Amino acid sequence: MADFPAITHVALTVSDLERSAAWYERLLGVAPALDEDTGAFQHKVYPVSDGMLLGLHAHPDPDETTFTATRPGLDHVAFGCANRQELEQWQSRLDELGIEHGGIQKAHYGSGLSFKDPDGLPLEFFAPPE
Repeated sequence: MADFPAITHVALTVSDLERSAAWYERLLGVAPALDEDTGAFQHKVYPVSDGMLLGLHAHPDPDETTFTATRPGLDHVAFGCANRQELEQWQSRLDELGIEHGGIQKAHYGSGLSFKDPDGLPLEFFAPPE
């Protein structure tokens, strides 16, 4: 059997596409590679790295339930950093953008820097152990 395929994209449902798009564009430093209204939903898709894409979806009749990581489904999305130094650079970038975060947390399996998007979706920058 072939190796398990890589994740090509992650799509997040947001409550306000324009608000979230502006926030993610500041964070990512890129414009969307795709911006369309399919009729069933609107979405913007951003190149992240190595062919990976991050999509933001807005649906015409959204479920207004507040996100919680304890409900079955998404817990968080983590973006990989090569090392602690890169993680520290992202911490500085979040500070520059005024994005609240929990500071770098070290564990035996690596270090993480957690923060949330405008809808409260949990995101993280993660570096392997030194």
